[in-house]
Amino acid sequence: MSDNAVASTGEQAGTRPAEDDVLAELTAPVPEVGDGGPEMVQLLTPEGQRVENAEYDEYVKDLTDEDLRGFYRDLVLIRRVDAEATALQRQGELGIWASLLGQEAAQVGSGRAMRPQDYAFPTYREHGVAWCRGVDPLNLLGLFRGVNHGGWDPNEKNFHLYTIVIGAQTLHATGYAMGIQRDGDVGTGDADRDAAVIAYFGDGASAQGDVNEAFVYAAVNNAPVVFFCQNNQWAISEPNERQTRIPLYQRARGFGFPGVRVDGNDVLAVYAVAKQALDAARSGQGPTFVEAYTYRMGAHTTSDDPTKYRVSAEVEVWKHRDPIERLKSYLVHTAKADQEFFDAVDTEADELAAHVREGCLSMPDPTPDSMFDHIYVEEHPVVEAERREFAEYHAGFATEGGH
Repeated sequence: MSDNAVASTGEQAGTRPAEDDVLAELTAPVPEVGDGGPEMVQLLTPEGQRVENAEYDEYVKDLTDEDLRGFYRDLVLIRRVDAEATALQRQGELGIWASLLGQEAAQVGSGRAMRPQDYAFPTYREHGVAWCRGVDPLNLLGLFRGVNHGGWDPNEKNFHLYTIVIGAQTLHATGYAMGIQRDGDVGTGDADRDAAVIAYFGDGASAQGDVNEAFVYAAVNNAPVVFFCQNNQWAISEPNERQTRIPLYQRARGFGFPGVRVDGNDVLAVYAVAKQALDAARSGQGPTFVEAYTYRMGAHTTSDDPTKYRVSAEVEVWKHRDPIERLKSYLVHTAKADQEFFDAVDTEADELAAHVREGCLSMPDPTPDSMFDHIYVEEHPVVEAERREFAEYHAGFATEGGH
């Protein structure tokens, strides 16, 4: 019997799905939005009620009321920066902007869990982590305005430049973590010396080859790196159901290191889980995969229209899980903050927004030959030759009366 005959027989017997069935599966409605499941670590409910957790309570027990108010301030201020940047892009002042709306707690919680000597490798959406590492928001806007390549010193902030190539930063992070390990800055017991690395990426990036290669290298080398996945439910227009058959955090088991899912809209839970994972990495216990279960409330970027691929009812569900309102409710009900504090934060947010707008609009355009700057640490003969050639070419326009 020929191969074609076998295939035909199999289809008639029902052993191969018909084309209609495949099409139906691919176009099936997105399942109802879940709540992360019972395995998800949560310390604050969406209503702001404190939930006890025997494993993670110890990581937040020493947080003072001032620390908690600081979390709230971080969340509000970085959301305001994000809103202002989105408005500036809509007005033509930025080329594009990747909003973090809804993901503030995942970023602030993990960012505040880091020690000064730890190093972060972001994607292009980690504005909240940048804030926690002391990066001026204007540097972020300068990148998206096209007037600089980031504008901050990664070694000063221990915060790498934004990575546009999806998932590539996980390999950079793993290599850097292996370097820390070989420098002997892991497992010494010295809190001011032992260091770890945290790599940020999204649910869509978890399917990239670079990310999975990073998992392999980190696992076999026991590298001190935390893989922090912000599962915002959508890889641009593709839902999780089209990306994975199991919860993302369970993938870590196949590579030989632990994984944990945390409520990404709960800043306390994120802080606790990230702190535990970073502590483990610094002490020599190797990598951890953290899945922060959150939601991208806005578009993937300002060039995206999410109404084309998801329903508004889904967004409404997640509005009730807002990370800022959750923490505010907790602070109010436990009398850890009063209205005067909230008003002061709102005023500071207004001032920050004005600073961001004014600073963005007054950014000078770069000179054409600045594209040759900072390519290598030291002067490079080939780059310098290209710089001279470009300068002569550019000067020729002025000599000939051109523009």
